Amino acid sequence: MDREGTTSGGGKRMDRRNAVFIISVAARLVDLHPSTLRKYERCGLLDPPSRQSGRLRLYSPEDITRLRQIKALVEERGVNLAGVELALAITERAKLLRDLAIAETDPDRLRRHCHMLAEDMLRVLDATRRTASTDGGTQDANPSDVTAADTRRAE
Repeated sequence: MDREGTTSGGGKRMDRRNAVFIISVAARLVDLHPSTLRKYERCGLLDPPSRQSGRLRLYSPEDITRLRQIKALVEERGVNLAGVELALAITERAKLLRDLAIAETDPDRLRRHCHMLAEDMLRVLDATRRTASTDGGTQDANPSDVTAADTRRAE
């Protein structure tokens, strides 16, 4: 890596602060096996990590925080991976709501955005309910398919 944090050999640009832990170190930091991190990535619970020269997975501090959240939900709360996916989707939207409440000064816009985020959260929950009621466990909708970007369209 050069001083700007880019990979040598023309690889994808990455900031050292955002992708600093290789998979073995990341796994040790959260006390999980590296294969568990790869499983969470395959399941969509964790975004694919940056890669150095296309090979080594590099995890950011934000990835480590998310892994700790996933681990706590699974091990301490007994939540299955589908429940973790739902909890993460709702958490993401709640954070957006919190940030919106801080940043928005126009009460009418704030009310519209809050309403849209609430509707978005209800769609996520409804998609989960439909999934649970379908025959054979086939998935009707994925909670992470409903994005918070939909809530920004009212601007």
